[in-house]
Amino acid sequence: MIDIPPTTVTPRASSSSGASRSGDLTAHGVSIGYDGHPVIEGLDLTLPEGRVTAIVGPNACGKSTLLRGLARLHPLTAGRVTLGEQEVTAMPRKALARLVGVLPQSSVAPDGVRVAELVGRGRFPHQGWFGRHSSDDDVVVQRSLVATGVADLADRPVAELSGGQRQRVWIAMVLAQETDVVLLDEPTTFLDVTHQVELLDLLHDLNREHGTTVVMVLHELNLAARYADHLVVMSAGRVVAQGTPADVLDEATVLEAFGLDARVVRDPVAGSPMIVPIGRHHRPDGTPAPDGSTEPTS
Repeated sequence: MIDIPPTTVTPRASSSSGASRSGDLTAHGVSIGYDGHPVIEGLDLTLPEGRVTAIVGPNACGKSTLLRGLARLHPLTAGRVTLGEQEVTAMPRKALARLVGVLPQSSVAPDGVRVAELVGRGRFPHQGWFGRHSSDDDVVVQRSLVATGVADLADRPVAELSGGQRQRVWIAMVLAQETDVVLLDEPTTFLDVTHQVELLDLLHDLNREHGTTVVMVLHELNLAARYADHLVVMSAGRVVAQGTPADVLDEATVLEAFGLDARVVRDPVAGSPMIVPIGRHHRPDGTPAPDGSTEPTS
């Protein structure tokens, strides 16, 4: 393996402005379903170029389905998806892979594959007809391993790793793909809080230094509010609200989307909105819950 000094993010050729060049990722009247059962119907959504977007919402509300539809991993039953002026469904698969990197949920590595080999597969869209691995590919792979903190695991079989380690290896593969857009479905899954923050810092760096458009499904509302420029709140297959976290995350929206009675306060570190759930056992004396019941603070 080539010895390269650590770096914060995977280096890539940037435009002179440092901005993404592909354009907005847009859903136009998109409908998606499974086995004839609609999950999303007639959804219109624009994910802004060169920004960090977080998609949040309760379980089974359509977040992952939407991401899969945007990435062409699941067919649309209606509507279309565009990246800038290009129709995503009309693009050759390899051409799309040079522009959009995807980390779906529950990715499965081939039997016996080692960490560096898996990360190296992220270079496939940039290789020629014979798929030859170049020294430039080696440089990008090594920097991706370093950036995600798994360089010391390069020669280990992926199957031997913990869930958190495997997740970081998959993210390294997406970084090695060096795309203008990355779509990440619950990238913090299996990661402890330290590695969650490190990963989100890494994606923030990737966006700020290279203009990469980052779109991620997250469950942790407070981390989504802290790291996202653009927040999309979904519920039951529809968009409840979208915009900056400060404009979107209020108590009424949290209650509508999640059915959660909460207070929204200012994050003392980042200044972003911070959700403080109330629950049944920590309510102020006499304050009614949404169902009308009351329970004193213990």
